[in-house]
Amino acid sequence: MKKKEINVQEELKKGLTTAGEKSKGFISEFKQFIAKGNVMDLAVGVIIGTAFSNIVKSLTDNILMPLIGAIIGGIDFSNLSVPIKIWKESIDLNYGLFIQSTVDFLLTAFCIFVMVKIINGIFRKKEAEKKEEKPEPPKKSDEVLLLEEIRDLLKEQNEQKKSGK
Repeated sequence: MKKKEINVQEELKKGLTTAGEKSKGFISEFKQFIAKGNVMDLAVGVIIGTAFSNIVKSLTDNILMPLIGAIIGGIDFSNLSVPIKIWKESIDLNYGLFIQSTVDFLLTAFCIFVMVKIINGIFRKKEAEKKEEKPEPPKKSDEVLLLEEIRDLLKEQNEQKKSGK
């Protein structure tokens, strides 16, 4: 049996070339993925959603919760907590912050619901307008009409010849 001699340098070059080609393919595939419109729309949506979330949080923290607290007797929800002693340590369960976060969520969900309803209404109107505006077929010129008439006459003559044979 003969042993095969392996050229380490050549094998290493082959491996590196293959790995380089694979990474180029991966990178170009990633670029195509990023360049697609849906990914960009998603990124914009996330950024706007984050900004919107901050606005809703400010509305809840600075306007709604103080009003609700004043209506029910001057309670500050951010300070509501229950102290619990577990073994030797005492912890506070801040349920007021949980209530405040729940109000944040409900307000954000309601605002998004209203926005989606408005946007869907706009799209429905546009679709209805498009359906109403069906374009009329283009009018045929006199030459086209004459050519179609000649074609039909020739078809008729061919059919008569075939049936006459």
